[in-house]
Amino acid sequence: MEQKYNRNKKNDFSHKQGGHGDHRPNRRPNGNRGGDWEKYNRAPRALPEQEEFLDESRELSATASADSSEEGTGLIIGRNAVRELLRSGRAIDKILVRRGELEGSIVALVAEAGSRGIPVVETDKSKMDAMSGFAPHQGIIAMAAEKEYCTVEDILALAEEKGEPPLIAIADGITDPYNLGALIRCAEGVGAHGLIIPKRRAVGLTPLVSKASAGAIEHLPIAKVSNIASTVSMLKKKGVWVYAAEAGGTPYYDVDFTGPAAIIFGSEGNGVSAINKQNSDIIVSIPMYGKVNSFNVSTAAAVLLAEASKQHRVGKK
Repeated sequence: MEQKYNRNKKNDFSHKQGGHGDHRPNRRPNGNRGGDWEKYNRAPRALPEQEEFLDESRELSATASADSSEEGTGLIIGRNAVRELLRSGRAIDKILVRRGELEGSIVALVAEAGSRGIPVVETDKSKMDAMSGFAPHQGIIAMAAEKEYCTVEDILALAEEKGEPPLIAIADGITDPYNLGALIRCAEGVGAHGLIIPKRRAVGLTPLVSKASAGAIEHLPIAKVSNIASTVSMLKKKGVWVYAAEAGGTPYYDVDFTGPAAIIFGSEGNGVSAINKQNSDIIVSIPMYGKVNSFNVSTAAAVLLAEASKQHRVGKK
């Protein structure tokens, strides 16, 4: 069923007055939010002796090779990222651990992999360094199927299923994998329903992005679209209010985020593109009182998404 939120009349998600570009819309009743990602099993699991689950054939070696900037490698690097991958239930071909590194938190990860019948292969550090593009892998790399993208409609459907007004992050041309990963972590952490990224002129879901998200990428629906501007127009037609995070707008603490909301975060150098800024309903800013004139995009995302999430739960105060 198609989700459409009425931007002009009262509905289940609250009402917003004011025309296009209104920087100070009237306050609306609080939108209901609740629930969480219950479909993901976070229950603790028993950890048998890790040696029972090491692949008996130590002659196996990793044959996959990938550059850290290449999308679709299927490599998940780092202990937190691999832990969340195991929790997500995604198919995993094998897990590589650095030879001689069977200690600390890796012991638990190896045991969990063994309990699921996932081969664990000890591998030389030099090979793991090359596979990860020399990003810090903490002695463990998982070889998994590429994360499946969802659609924007899927994100809206998830919000409706939960009985919540949508809260969506939009990445407009972010090129730094650490910033995109951190944004994913922020969005998932505050309970956003999904992230939208462009197909071109931006970083994709690379191993570095996965690692920077600290595993959050496994739990946040992510849609990849051909044109952000067209997607913004589609969201507005469905009743979602679109906010552009840019300097010179309304201070975020004066903005009403209580209804269906999508917040656009721009690239590190250029910010939100001119067309998306023009098509947004409200320009929202974080006032700066120190010597620097801006936050980095992932830090700004943490501030704005946390405020929007708070308002979805307790209303605008």
